[in-house]
Amino acid sequence: MFQGFSQGAVDFLWSIRFNNERSWFLAHKEEYLTLVDRPMRELGDQVHQAMEELCPELGLNLHVSRIYRDARRLYGRGPYKDHLWFTLRRPREEWVSLPAFYFEIAPEYYSFGMGCYDATPATVAKLRARIDRDPKPVEQLARKLEKSPFQLEGELYKRPKGDPGPLLAPWYNRKSISFARDENCEGLLFQPELADQVLEGFRFLKPYYDYMLSLAGDPAPEGRE
Repeated sequence: MFQGFSQGAVDFLWSIRFNNERSWFLAHKEEYLTLVDRPMRELGDQVHQAMEELCPELGLNLHVSRIYRDARRLYGRGPYKDHLWFTLRRPREEWVSLPAFYFEIAPEYYSFGMGCYDATPATVAKLRARIDRDPKPVEQLARKLEKSPFQLEGELYKRPKGDPGPLLAPWYNRKSISFARDENCEGLLFQPELADQVLEGFRFLKPYYDYMLSLAGDPAPEGRE
């Protein structure tokens, strides 16, 4: 049962940011396992189980990130991550360009939400085509989002793809779509009730997940990238 993260977890993430080398990590590996990895897995298990009970039709799998960076993609950085996460997503062979729920902890914030993080050009083209055909469902989602603690995020095109109006333009002109709530490392992060906060956020985002998931069944728009 998840009991909350500790200040020690935040301190460890700050420390690995400034001591990102193998000798330091090996000397502090037990701190990582106890303070960060274990509560992350406990939180992921608890939220995953609750989501399975609420939405068994989604078929979500729990994936907890490893602290080790891919050695092929270090790009001058140290070998360890200073922010860690779990995702609830479909099996890996299915999930590319499909939405996923996430929770992340970093030294200066924690965040949770949902998004299509590997959206293909075809996926966002389908979204634009949907908005062109029938903007009302996205308008309803956009208005509800504006009243929530979640923010629409994702890389914007340098050249806008179109102008469906101020409400929908931020949806229409993104290369990827995500919905995130960022919080400071305080308060609920250190309490068992964090699991309730994350679960409630995922429940709020379920209609957004369903809408983004449904795009997979649309035909590829002609003449769009």
